[in-house]
Amino acid sequence: MKRYILIIAALFLASFAYTQSNKEEVDLLQAAFGMDKKAVVADFVKPSDAQKDAFWKLYDEYETQRKDLGKQRIELLNQYASQYLTMTSEQADAWTKKVIDLQKKTDNLIVTYYGKVKAVTDGVVATQFYQIEGYILTAIRMQVLENVPFLQKK
Repeated sequence: MKRYILIIAALFLASFAYTQSNKEEVDLLQAAFGMDKKAVVADFVKPSDAQKDAFWKLYDEYETQRKDLGKQRIELLNQYASQYLTMTSEQADAWTKKVIDLQKKTDNLIVTYYGKVKAVTDGVVATQFYQIEGYILTAIRMQVLENVPFLQKK
């Protein structure tokens, strides 16, 4: 599991560093490791045959919304990277409020889709979804935090 998370974290960090399009990111990941995030999720979330279609339909919806939030996260990281050496107190406060809001939206998205997945599958599958998405998100957040320099007071 750790290997999968490191692969996904590397993908996300590459997107932060190079702001590649999602297609390029997926192509890079597939070329390097022969898998994508959906394959990682499929290794951990096990809906029954009767639940698979409904689960994957919802998962694709979730991913579309998550990717939109990911683009916003990349924009915020790029903004931080371009301003952190000269950021004023007001800019830092505004940036942090945007980060907090985006984190809430991301967490709420997972919670919302937990409920939707549970409604079309069962509690075990919904919990598997929640766990793997939470695990991936936490690993990515840690990787980002480890690579983003702390803001220094001028």
